[in-house]
Amino acid sequence: MLDPISSFAINFVAILGGILLFIFVAGLLACVVIYQIDKHQTTQTIRRNYPLFGRFRYVFEHLGEFFRQYFFAQDREEMPFNRAQRSWVYRAAKNVEDTIAFGSTRDLRIPGTYYFLNCPFPTLTEDAVTTRPLRIGPHCATPYDAKSF
Repeated sequence: MLDPISSFAINFVAILGGILLFIFVAGLLACVVIYQIDKHQTTQTIRRNYPLFGRFRYVFEHLGEFFRQYFFAQDREEMPFNRAQRSWVYRAAKNVEDTIAFGSTRDLRIPGTYYFLNCPFPTLTEDAVTTRPLRIGPHCATPYDAKSF
């Protein structure tokens, strides 16, 4: 015969074991459901090609802002395309607002850096200056002359 304290401990461990098993089975079932949802959706290719793991990309992309300031490369240090350019392209491809708020992560102390790239008002006809076309691919069989750049 067991004393009341040891029988309580055995029952408590058995209940905790049952709860842990239930949480594990529920988590496994949730993973299967999320896998099926990701595999059959058609809006995001990352989640379709890498179901269940593709969801972590957005979490890590969000958390990366906080980790980069201490450990990793900044937004404009990677080549050939830095993180700022990639995030702009992703927003533009999704037809999400792609204008960047006032302020810059670009180092403005470098000589020749533009502060503002666009005119705040349209250029008047009498103030307009014609530009030479920019030839793209001058050594190609059919180069392209861009009238504006």
